[in-house]
Amino acid sequence: CAVKAAQVLSEIAKNEEMKKPCIEADLVPTLIPLLDSTDQEMLLHAGRAIGRICYDNRNLQEELVKVGVITSLVRILTDYAESEPLVHVDLLALCNLAELDTAKEALSKTKVAEQLVKQLRRAENHERLEIVFEVLQALAENDALKVQLVEAGVQEVLSEILLRLQGSSKAEDTCIVKAASDLIVSLLLGGKNGNTDKLKAVKNNAKAIVSILSRHENSHSKDSLNSQSALLISIIVVLISLTCLVLPLSSDGNCVRMVQVGVIHQLLDLLEKHVESGDISVQHAALSALRNLAIPVVNKVQMLEEGVAERIQALLRSEMPPVQFKLLGTLRMLTDGQADAAEILGQDPTLLNRLVQWCNASDHTGVCGEANRLLASILRHNRSQEVVKAIQEAQGVKHLVSMTTSEHAAMQNEALNALAIASAIDLETLEDSFKESQLVQSLHKLLQDDNTSPEVKYNSMGLLCSLLNSGDLRQEIEEDKIKETLEQLCSHSNANVVKEAVTTLQVLRGEA
Repeated sequence: CAVKAAQVLSEIAKNEEMKKPCIEADLVPTLIPLLDSTDQEMLLHAGRAIGRICYDNRNLQEELVKVGVITSLVRILTDYAESEPLVHVDLLALCNLAELDTAKEALSKTKVAEQLVKQLRRAENHERLEIVFEVLQALAENDALKVQLVEAGVQEVLSEILLRLQGSSKAEDTCIVKAASDLIVSLLLGGKNGNTDKLKAVKNNAKAIVSILSRHENSHSKDSLNSQSALLISIIVVLISLTCLVLPLSSDGNCVRMVQVGVIHQLLDLLEKHVESGDISVQHAALSALRNLAIPVVNKVQMLEEGVAERIQALLRSEMPPVQFKLLGTLRMLTDGQADAAEILGQDPTLLNRLVQWCNASDHTGVCGEANRLLASILRHNRSQEVVKAIQEAQGVKHLVSMTTSEHAAMQNEALNALAIASAIDLETLEDSFKESQLVQSLHKLLQDDNTSPEVKYNSMGLLCSLLNSGDLRQEIEEDKIKETLEQLCSHSNANVVKEAVTTLQVLRGEA
């Protein structure tokens, strides 16, 4: 009798006009206890009736969560995982409730992640996949559930689905690939709240990325990888999400963990397959991720020890400017603060010659700028006379002198600091290049220009102090009447500029 009543109610609730009378008659509280039944037919009809009455009614849905319906839904999904009709009704109910924060909180205290992953693996049609994806996407907004999903191995199943649908041109398959890719993004953008959840998310998201990249890397030859549009979409999304994950300063933990579990070499493997003729979007995403992973100091050390710099140099054979630009940026990140790396790169004649060529690449300003910045970085972080001589022999000094007049203050300061350090190491080697490139005259113009930033003026005077150790360059400084400009700067509005002007005048007069 109760089963029949529940069936009748589920049919009545199909009609929009009958929902209100059902609510007013308090039928929902009457139906909820029926979800504890062991009769599958009862569960089916009671579940349908509740779902239809409460559909699109937030207040009723909140009440359902309060009275513990979540526990009943997870129990049904667990006990009757093989019953297609019951699972369908259960998933629809979860789909309707999953947007509620209270529901997410309640679900985080259950083992729903394990059950959803099982259902995702079992799903044989697009409709079922779409429902499960919709539930998972909603749950992935909760940090605790996100961790549970990764621990349950959802990334493995997603990877299997993407591999299964690779190359398909069917519209429904494309939708599934997009849904799976979107879910991967959500999972990879780790925990934001509590420290414990954040730590778990960092570890598990790193593992998820490695798992996904490994599967795609190991399952395809070079030719087949380039031809699978669906597969490339998924890889692109994974890599872009990886880039997003490491960009915020607060994500250093994520960034370090990525390198520890081996993401770097998988990115490089992927790039080596794509650098000549592969998908441009994959290259861009992988290169951005690679560059951002090189930011934390601890990562620089590990990446250098594992030969990443050498692999990046090998990839520089590419003739594609966007690829060159990002690879040069990654090398610059690796040399930042790393004297050993600067010394190795600074004594590689092949690399230096290519950098000098790129410094002349006026048709590719981004590559030109990064080549100059890498040269400056090598000099700034180097303490070796051999590196100074190598860059001089490669005719790179004149480009750094030109860089001092860049329209970007950051690049000006990088060049000025690099030349000052190089001058302190081996001024004699650089003297002729400085005279040929008219460095003294360039510095004077920077000091005279009212638009020059205080920091650039300060660093220009610091370089002048180094140049005064050369008799010929001292003579140029005196002949160019820089002394008068320095005297004027002694009344500059910036205290640091004033202090440096006084110091430089003292060195010029031989008082220091």
